Amino acid sequence: MPRRLPEKTRNAGRRSRRFKRRYGSRIPLFHSAPVKEGQELEVVIDDIGSHGDGVARIEGYLIFVPQAKIGERLKVRIVKVGR
Repeated sequence: MPRRLPEKTRNAGRRSRRFKRRYGSRIPLFHSAPVKEGQELEVVIDDIGSHGDGVARIEGYLIFVPQAKIGERLKVRIVKVGR
């Protein structure tokens, strides 16, 4: 005798609260970067990274600038964009 498929319930198609708490909603964790490769920007170095590179921030996104010092205002070209 073939197995019966489960009947649809009131909550069919909805995610359970437990699932949402465990795995989160479908909102992506990472937003797109506010910069693009090849773009030229003027930045101010705020900090020094662990490898000695200068660090600037644009809308919370980190820009690493080799051989830069804190307080320098530089015009930079974006070479690579990470997440």
